[in-house]
Amino acid sequence: MQAPGRSSVALFALRVFAVIALLACGLCFAATDTPDALLQRADQLKTVDNSKFETLLKQLDTQADTFTQTQRDWLHYLHGWQLGYQGMYLDGASALQNLIARTQDPTVRARARVSLINDQANASHYVDAYTTLAALLDSLPEIEDRYARFNALIIAALQYNEAGQYDLAINYMDKSLATDTSDRSTCIALATKAEALSKSGKLRADNTQIQSGLEACERANETLYANLIRADQAQALIGQGHIADALKLLKGHDKQVVASKSAFFISAYRARMARCFLLIGNPDKAMQYAQSAVDYGIKEPFSNHLANAYNVLYEIAKRQGDFQNALAFDEKYVAADKAFLKNISARALAYQTVHQKVQDTKRQIDTLREQNKVLQLKQQVDAKSTEARHLYILLLLAGFALVVMWAYRTKRAQLKFQTLAQRDGLTEISNRQHFFDAAQERLRYCAKNARDAVVIAMDLDHFKAINDMHGHAAGDATLKRVVGACKERLHSIDIFGRLGGEEFAILMPDCNAVVAAHRANEMRQAIAALSASANATNDVVVTASFGIAATSVCGYSLTTLLAHADNALYSAKHAGRNRVVVHRAGAEAKQAKPDNGINVSESADV
Repeated sequence: MQAPGRSSVALFALRVFAVIALLACGLCFAATDTPDALLQRADQLKTVDNSKFETLLKQLDTQADTFTQTQRDWLHYLHGWQLGYQGMYLDGASALQNLIARTQDPTVRARARVSLINDQANASHYVDAYTTLAALLDSLPEIEDRYARFNALIIAALQYNEAGQYDLAINYMDKSLATDTSDRSTCIALATKAEALSKSGKLRADNTQIQSGLEACERANETLYANLIRADQAQALIGQGHIADALKLLKGHDKQVVASKSAFFISAYRARMARCFLLIGNPDKAMQYAQSAVDYGIKEPFSNHLANAYNVLYEIAKRQGDFQNALAFDEKYVAADKAFLKNISARALAYQTVHQKVQDTKRQIDTLREQNKVLQLKQQVDAKSTEARHLYILLLLAGFALVVMWAYRTKRAQLKFQTLAQRDGLTEISNRQHFFDAAQERLRYCAKNARDAVVIAMDLDHFKAINDMHGHAAGDATLKRVVGACKERLHSIDIFGRLGGEEFAILMPDCNAVVAAHRANEMRQAIAALSASANATNDVVVTASFGIAATSVCGYSLTTLLAHADNALYSAKHAGRNRVVVHRAGAEAKQAKPDNGINVSESADV
């Protein structure tokens, strides 16, 4: 037999090496495909590539029978998370609540609570969300896993952000940054901080810390959070007047945003793009992206981005002379904006309610602890001689004083909360609910004593444009100044309330329609003399439209008065805005004489 040559030996050695390499790879895959490794991989893929995450989740389901109880709990957590991510918030919340009730793993429990808070908030169950958050924060000492602790701090920041508690939110974000310095955690924390700064009007596009967060997102391949930061940077650029730069930033990553499959984020992103196209004078593109934002955001009734998209469509239709569609889009914008503002108020009220309840509970616990200390001391005193009785009496008095002090502080806090609940946080006049309560009570008195009264509905004209062009800070300042101008012309018995956004209502007891029209016109003239912002370089004039309904025509029902006042206000809007319209009974509208160049009209009861 011929001895093998060098080539044969080399081929044989190569085959042996290949077999060894395959065996090594097999052992490697066997080691990395353990249930724990697969679960960890799935957890990492959730937001990076949700399609791959779903595929891996199905693979894990086939192996679930071989899992330990803790591994099965992790699998149930991932399923619950996915339900919420797909928009099935109530189903996700139910699954997560069941998991929290039965799991013995503090890390799983913490992660499930974080996802549960998201689902409860997305389902508008805000009191439940803040109650769960309070339980999560109380459990922080038992959470040893760094990433779970990080998520707990981040969800706290997010929820406080949504409640308008921006300083508190930023405080928790800074705590989360100190907890985990990995790229992914830094990315998520700074994306959340960018949103808080943007909502509070403090974000600048050149913020170096937020830019470092964007770079961390890119290193961690977290495209969703990276584009969240870019969206907030674009909003800052819009606020600074750099529209072209904002549009360039948004356009460059639009495909990534659509690939994220997050309907809410796509709607928000494209609404901003639509606004940019409108501002640079490209109505076709503006309409295309605004309609896309509506299509993606139509399932989100509380979305500010949906309102912004409708406002863009309204502006385009108005500029094109399509007044029928302009009116339709304006009505949708008003409805979406009202829903958004109502949702913000609901979140803030839920936060205050739960916060007050938590504080009351803590005070009660502190009181019980002090009472227990008093009881323990009493038992010790009872065991001693009679010469220690004076100490016993003093201790009882101290305990009683503590209870009285707690009761006093609780009552004072309740009264303070009641006062806050009656006032609009921005303008410090009556909020919607308190206005309704006070106005109905005053109308009952007027009806009983046969006194006249008038309800005035007031709405600022094109107020959204002020927010868009000058920022929300200028819009808030405008609302305060408008309210100040009106209050100077109101009597002490008048009731002035903010119904929502830029809508207000006034009840004037002992006043008839003629006098009310004169006073409303004075307020209208005072408002028209105001600029949108004291610091604005362009003197943007603020105007308002008024609708008036009197008890002599409509009766003493507040609902009826407001309805007719709204109809009169609607007539004022359609007659050109910046005018006063008085509701009159009858089939025809009458035109009053001009007052200082401004028409004061009268609407008919059609």
